[in-house]
Amino acid sequence: MPVFLLSNTIAFPPPHLADKSGLLAVGGDLSRERLIKAYRSGIFPWYSGGEPILWWSPDPRLVLFPHALHVSKRLERILRKGEFQISFDRAFPEVIRACAESRAQKNEGTWLVPEMIEAYETLHEFGQAHSVEAWRNGQLVGGLYGVSLGRCFFGESMFTKVANASKAAFVTLVRQLTALNFDMIDCQVTTAHLVNFGATEISRKKFLILLDASLKKPTIPGRWSGL
Repeated sequence: MPVFLLSNTIAFPPPHLADKSGLLAVGGDLSRERLIKAYRSGIFPWYSGGEPILWWSPDPRLVLFPHALHVSKRLERILRKGEFQISFDRAFPEVIRACAESRAQKNEGTWLVPEMIEAYETLHEFGQAHSVEAWRNGQLVGGLYGVSLGRCFFGESMFTKVANASKAAFVTLVRQLTALNFDMIDCQVTTAHLVNFGATEISRKKFLILLDASLKKPTIPGRWSGL
């Protein structure tokens, strides 16, 4: 399959035209309008510093249906004991930068280059990207962020400075999304960590059908700090 070169027009080729790795297109920009168009089309950006912007739509797709969440007994005890204080949209800039720093410290590389951070901060300002924070003794020790459209949450990245902090944030998020009747959490690509939480692979075709239905439902507006 060819990889498409994007123009200044905010449009994407059909996701099913992605190559076997899931790579669909190259170029374009990270404007809010293009990012929202991408997510609504089942596409997301993922690239490293020095590379052009790369747009992906993998097949299969890893998703977590909220009702399928699996929480270990040990983590459940940690949550019940209140070892972490969980908040929403209290420290988005700190969370996204901590996600980037965490990968850099592990020499894993990161797609969270400065222009990506700026782009998601813009989405946050418009109430379309959200963070979940885990605190201990007033210190930010873990968290995650993602994009919310319709009744789908698109998970992007997480970090932890203390064991189980990001897990506590993730479980709290999923349970909150369950209460809000969200259909699914898009986990993008498969990791054992997310599979252990109950995430499962589905075909891109099925994902796009579910996404289309979810996007017909209203998006929760504004900051989530009141959740």
